[in-house]
Amino acid sequence: MAGGGGFCAFWQRAAGPREQRLLELLSYGLVALGAVSALLLRFIPMPYGRYSSRRFGWLLPARPAWLLQELPALLVPLALAACIPVWRLPNAVLLGCFILHYVHRALIFPFLIRQGKPTPFFTFLLALLFCIYNGYLQGRSLSTYAEYPSDWLKHPCFIAGFMGWLIGMAINIHSDHILRNLRKPGETGYKIPRGGMFEYVSGANFFGEILEWFGFALACCTTESLAFALCTLFILGSRAKQHHQIFDRIYLSVREYDIERPFLKENTL
Repeated sequence: MAGGGGFCAFWQRAAGPREQRLLELLSYGLVALGAVSALLLRFIPMPYGRYSSRRFGWLLPARPAWLLQELPALLVPLALAACIPVWRLPNAVLLGCFILHYVHRALIFPFLIRQGKPTPFFTFLLALLFCIYNGYLQGRSLSTYAEYPSDWLKHPCFIAGFMGWLIGMAINIHSDHILRNLRKPGETGYKIPRGGMFEYVSGANFFGEILEWFGFALACCTTESLAFALCTLFILGSRAKQHHQIFDRIYLSVREYDIERPFLKENTL
């Protein structure tokens, strides 16, 4: 549908080879960001959740912080999509996959958090900027520049990618559900999660999201979507390794755990 006046007129004027080149450069930047983050996370734990600390700024309540930091990845693509008068079906479906993920992450997931640990302001700010950055990158690419044949939704790349996206999202949501219900009311301390993909991988929630975005990249076949998938792999792979190392330090029976769940022990960045 056509959007309102000056905002859409601005994006119509911006469209062209120069912006396409900008999106390409931003994609390379996203991969570099993920690689640098993975390197830093080898030495500095992500200041989030169990690693939350006042050293990274004043602490924000978990629910509103999560909602606000994820919201731009939903609102920016929606605003860009509102400026497209006529949509091609493949583009609409692919952007819809991206938007659906962030409907859950921004509007549903925060309200499922159970007494989450506060989020340092620095972490919140980085996540907010990332969601603006990536929301523009994916939203603009799919709404304006990505071109597909009319039968793309029947193409093997789309079908395989869409299934990967769907299965990955389901694994991620189910794994988050398991993590939220690890402890009974009043319980403290760490527990090894059981059930679902946690029977096979130690970071099932991370694995699900990595699979989701690589499926999305295959379905889209764009530089921008591949850059997002690689960035996700770098960052979440590093976080998964950190979490597994927590089990190494805490549980004396970790050898049995490693045998049952070898993935992400030796095969993450």
